[in-house]
Amino acid sequence: MTSITRKERKEHTRELLLQSAIEEFSSRGIAATKTVDIARAAGVAHGTVFVHFPTRDDLLNEVIDQFGQEIGVEFRTLSQQGGGVREVLAAQLKIVEKFEPFYAQIVIEGPLLPRNARNNIFLIQTGIALYLEEALARDVERKRVRPAAIHLLVNSWIGTINYYLTNRDKFSPGRSVIGEHGSELLDHFMGGIELPQKES
Repeated sequence: MTSITRKERKEHTRELLLQSAIEEFSSRGIAATKTVDIARAAGVAHGTVFVHFPTRDDLLNEVIDQFGQEIGVEFRTLSQQGGGVREVLAAQLKIVEKFEPFYAQIVIEGPLLPRNARNNIFLIQTGIALYLEEALARDVERKRVRPAAIHLLVNSWIGTINYYLTNRDKFSPGRSVIGEHGSELLDHFMGGIELPQKES
């Protein structure tokens, strides 16, 4: 039987706290969730939270960073593979769906979040815009899509996704709105910029 080192146990507790934070922020709402709620959900003493995260905002920022890192990894891979607009947006949808309950709370509570959290979300959206701009340039060169102003493209896409997330209970009560409507939204969005392709 292998023994767990102190470092491994500490890392396990940290991951447990992050997972519990995502679940509590998702179900209770970000503003309503206290560190004691997260500690209780993780099955640890309240003080343990502060051993790993000095403040509640640090914990929230770490959860947001996880979301951003997953998007970054996916987008860097697509960029290296020469992915186009459709591939970039499909990758974003996949990660948003994975984090959907939490991301929906970010959208709903956005203006009420601490400044650092809002800044982190803005940085993630800026990163999405940069990768989307690269993908758009590749697709325009391949004559797959028509040229478009990147700020309008990004804001239209994010606005559409956020509208569906904010109204999840109307579009997909009790289910994933991205899982249920993501492909349809992507097809509709791409229909506005894609060029007809010649049959080979």
